Amino acid sequence: MSRSGLPNRYQLAEFGALLAEPARAAMLLVLLDGSARPAGELARIAGVGAATASAHLKRLLDGGLLAVQEQGRHRYYRLADDEVAAWLEAMALPRAPKAPRPPGSDPALCRARTCYRHLAGELGVAMCAAWLERGWLQSTGDGLRLQAPAIEALVGAGWQAEPAGQLLRLRGRGCIDWTERRLHLGGPLGVALTDAMLDAGWLRRTSRSRALLPSADGLRRFAQLGVRLD
Repeated sequence: MSRSGLPNRYQLAEFGALLAEPARAAMLLVLLDGSARPAGELARIAGVGAATASAHLKRLLDGGLLAVQEQGRHRYYRLADDEVAAWLEAMALPRAPKAPRPPGSDPALCRARTCYRHLAGELGVAMCAAWLERGWLQSTGDGLRLQAPAIEALVGAGWQAEPAGQLLRLRGRGCIDWTERRLHLGGPLGVALTDAMLDAGWLRRTSRSRALLPSADGLRRFAQLGVRLD
């Protein structure tokens, strides 16, 4: 399924059809942590036999929601990209404003992770809330924008003035967090901030999931910017 631009009615109907089968939905949800899993494991999770699982996986591959990695004779399935993960997170949100976390949720994934390349989880939500409260982040007619005091604070936390100043040109958007059910900062601004935090060593990626691990120095820098985890 092409995801460039807005989907037409046929693409949207196909996307809905792919998610309408509980076994396929179970496979997609378990892959939200960024892992790659073999067909046999996905079949057990979905509660179907090997032949049925193979048919479901083929539909998800053909629909562009999954990708496959081959290692020797073994095949491992994962979500196609971060955009698919972001769509699934949004569609999996319950109607209640706050609900228990999904059973078996990885604590590290809930604490901080990437959501279509921007910071999500407890840390992302805390940052967005703190910066909105301080007025460092403001809603404008074309999205969420950083304000000059935020740039001064980032420079005070060790960022270079010129790259930090370029963030004023970028637009962000509120993105409902899958595990926290509150807003974190998405869009180009959210991506640029997350990339800069990774480059600065405040966060580091993990090899087998979308979890981001804050460093001790990173947590100190976040606290300096009004962002604290309970």
